[in-house]
Amino acid sequence: MTFRTFFGLFLIFFSNIIWAEEIKLKPSHPSEYTVKQSDTLWDISAKFLQNPWNWSEVWNKNADIENPNLIFPGDIISLSFINGKPQLGFAKHRNGKLLAPRVRDIDTQDAIRIIPIEAIAPFLSSPKIVNQQEIDSAPYVVDFAKEHLLGGAGDRIYVRSINTPKSLSYTVYRKGKEFLHPETKDPLGYEANYIADAVLQDSGDPATLKIVKSRDVIRKGDKLMPTEDGQVALNFFPRPPETQIKASIISVLDGVSQIGQHNIVVIDKGSADGVESGYVMKILQRGKTIKDAYAKLKNDEVTLPNEEAAILMTFRVFERISYALVMNAKDAIHVSDYVVTP
Repeated sequence: MTFRTFFGLFLIFFSNIIWAEEIKLKPSHPSEYTVKQSDTLWDISAKFLQNPWNWSEVWNKNADIENPNLIFPGDIISLSFINGKPQLGFAKHRNGKLLAPRVRDIDTQDAIRIIPIEAIAPFLSSPKIVNQQEIDSAPYVVDFAKEHLLGGAGDRIYVRSINTPKSLSYTVYRKGKEFLHPETKDPLGYEANYIADAVLQDSGDPATLKIVKSRDVIRKGDKLMPTEDGQVALNFFPRPPETQIKASIISVLDGVSQIGQHNIVVIDKGSADGVESGYVMKILQRGKTIKDAYAKLKNDEVTLPNEEAAILMTFRVFERISYALVMNAKDAIHVSDYVVTP
């Protein structure tokens, strides 16, 4: 799916969603803002609104612009009030001067993005979450052509068994970290660590595939899965869940130790729990339990309140686990912090 199609789908969905909640402006909001090349729709909305997902409720269409939902670098977004309610739209005046309507050849490739797509792109097709049954039943590398002991880009591999191919493109992966429920310790799945991309040359048992790109050396026993089209995961729009969801952050991806804005985290809820791609939720910093030195009861302990630390958005949902992008962070975020419906 192209970005043009994705952006159009987003606009159709987002323009028709109305959330029945109070619109709250940020106390430090500007009266107008000039869009920059690096901005996203979320960034701009967050400059004016406490809840950026309320963007569609405060957008005021400008008759001078054929498609007011498309925002480009250089556009001036202004805040006004109609019947006491905040409205956002394209500015008609600046510094007391009337701004002339602009005529331009609109190409959605030039429009600003909804979220920083580059932050989630590496996680759209890999890594993936797999369960033990999927690992046990997956085709696997049994040997290499030309008596190689290991494989890499350009090499041919023999795989058992791909008799009825579901795809011509395959991902080679290796069983990675196990994710456990933070309280029950039940297994939620394994991370499928990406190793290489391969194309099918001959099906059978064994099948023959050629490695076209590799991140690591391929070993005997490495597993394969049909390659997914990562662009499909872009077909979402940010919105709060319609039900109450309470989850926990159980991991942070890509080797990051400190969790902050635009990092990718793993939460312990997935499609089986009603989670969908595009869900916007709050991260609550888990309150510490401390000793009260002034309590009448010696060594009495008290648990401090949970504090809102950030907002995240789910973008890839598995059965019992979801990947989410930290959209903004105003405080430190940690593994085990709560994730809740805003």
